[in-house]
Amino acid sequence: MKFGLHSVNLHTCAYPDAAARLGRAAEAAGFDSLWVADHVVLPDPPSPERPMPPDQRLLDPIVALTFLAAHTTRILLGTGVIILPQRQALVLAKQLASLDVLSNGRLVFGLGVGWCEPEMRSVGVSFPDRGRIADEYLAAMRAVWTQPKPAYKGRFVAFEGVQAMPRPVQTPTPRIVVGGRTAPAFRRAVMQAHGWYGFGLDVATTEKFVGALRDAAKKHPRPAELGRLEIGVTPPGFDVPDKTLVSAYTAAGVDRLIIRPKPDMDAAALERFAADAGRALGAS
Repeated sequence: MKFGLHSVNLHTCAYPDAAARLGRAAEAAGFDSLWVADHVVLPDPPSPERPMPPDQRLLDPIVALTFLAAHTTRILLGTGVIILPQRQALVLAKQLASLDVLSNGRLVFGLGVGWCEPEMRSVGVSFPDRGRIADEYLAAMRAVWTQPKPAYKGRFVAFEGVQAMPRPVQTPTPRIVVGGRTAPAFRRAVMQAHGWYGFGLDVATTEKFVGALRDAAKKHPRPAELGRLEIGVTPPGFDVPDKTLVSAYTAAGVDRLIIRPKPDMDAAALERFAADAGRALGAS
């Protein structure tokens, strides 16, 4: 089992001193990865389905990870997850390639299609088309990262006769992780990603979704070069899981547990949390 920290661009972590101290402490404690959330805007008033405070501090994920890259040397830097349809495919490809270069190949590109219709509407994205947009954008990004003469023609993105340098350090692409709890998300993970990520999942729900991923793998071909699908999960709540719970997630098929610090922790408390959690989990 590997261990990561999520929400490192939220709340107190959205201040530079706290973010830098947490990043360094997490790396020293043996965590393998830092993960950021993504929302360009939040509904005001909050959505009844997921009532996130509209005034919540939330840094842009790529900017936050670039800052953390400058304060760490080894730890992986993951987006958990970028809402892909809300970005422009080639702009995002350039930003992620730049982050991979500046971090010496530490990017993990987690993506999802989004759930918040008011957010999509505010940035001019068709909510019903978000899955199709995401599939095209991912294909276009692969093209600009890997093809000698990049070109792609789709309904939502098309280009040819261009180059975007530098390309990512990781070849042929950075590691790609898909988030989502639907059949299309499971299909996308199986066919296009190195891993799948689930947020706020208890053991029973994790078992259910891992089973759904196995079923999807029977229906959809998985490219051999992607290797085994890696499973990452953030448990519900903010408690550090004990050894019994870690064993239960391991038995459910999880490869990486990505835990969260409490939102009200100050910079010093965040440092202590990373050190104490690392020891408790045996992360180093």
